[in-house]
Amino acid sequence: MTTSYNESDQALLNKLGQRIRELRNTSDLSQEKLAFTCDLDRTYIGSVERGERNVSIINLQKIATALNVELHELLNF
Repeated sequence: MTTSYNESDQALLNKLGQRIRELRNTSDLSQEKLAFTCDLDRTYIGSVERGERNVSIINLQKIATALNVELHELLNF
């Protein structure tokens, strides 16, 4: 199932994905290691980083915890 987002929504998802990738790389984690720590699938992490997912707040919290950052730091872009 493909969901289309308007331009500003897609830009937001892209920024979030880039921020997560930046924090993951800073933490020296692979997508696989981050996914394992979050109890999420590696392909899910990849799709989030590419801006293809509208991530739930619960999954954002899991990602923030795995990256050892506060939730609001994921949105600091």
